[in-house]
Amino acid sequence: MSDQEYALLKAFRGLFEGVPYIHRKSNLGNFVASQLYEDLVTLNKSAKLTERVHARERVVNLRNVAIGKPARRGDGTFGEIVPIAVAIIEKGILVARGPVATIEIGAETKILAKAMIKQIDRVIGDLIRQVEQFNKSGGDPICIAFVGVNHSAQYTSYEGKRKYKTDGRKYKHPIQEAQRAEELLTQRALPSFDEFQLLRFMAINAKPYPFEWIDFEKTQMEYAALLTRVCRAYDRRFP
Repeated sequence: MSDQEYALLKAFRGLFEGVPYIHRKSNLGNFVASQLYEDLVTLNKSAKLTERVHARERVVNLRNVAIGKPARRGDGTFGEIVPIAVAIIEKGILVARGPVATIEIGAETKILAKAMIKQIDRVIGDLIRQVEQFNKSGGDPICIAFVGVNHSAQYTSYEGKRKYKTDGRKYKHPIQEAQRAEELLTQRALPSFDEFQLLRFMAINAKPYPFEWIDFEKTQMEYAALLTRVCRAYDRRFP
């Protein structure tokens, strides 16, 4: 089986493979998280979810918050469309877009490409606060996190026209921090979510911009299992 069969894994890889990754682009996590719903429909293990998507009763939220419920932005929210709204159908996309009245599934994507320990407290805080915001929408949303952790031996980042390379001393290489970052995420962020998957990869972010999964077979197996559990949870919570 190839990651081509899973839209979310393909989207994540596409952030790095063959192109420079610009970490300040705020819509990247949104794009990755939204592919979760494509995979859930394709898997088709929840008849209720699939039927509601095809009937355009459930959509991915364009604004990532429930209408009338102030909240910080989540990367990908899925729920019941506002009754007077029109679902937006995009070519090649199974799940329509539109404003939601409720949040049934909320997904958040974070990517730790370098300087992981420096930013780990902020990332964990953002993840935990996002679960709190998902739950403020009412109901009992299924909360999911995908956190990419880079394991490469070196890395280049970009700030405008300037670029910065890790040197292993002042600027730690990703591989020097990856294990500790994963430990902290597992200890402090994972318990807040219904589902939490680490996406382990290697990307140096320099020409020709190669990308490689760390144990791809394990990654896809974990993701396939996550999709199955989310479908089962959806049927229990939203009959």
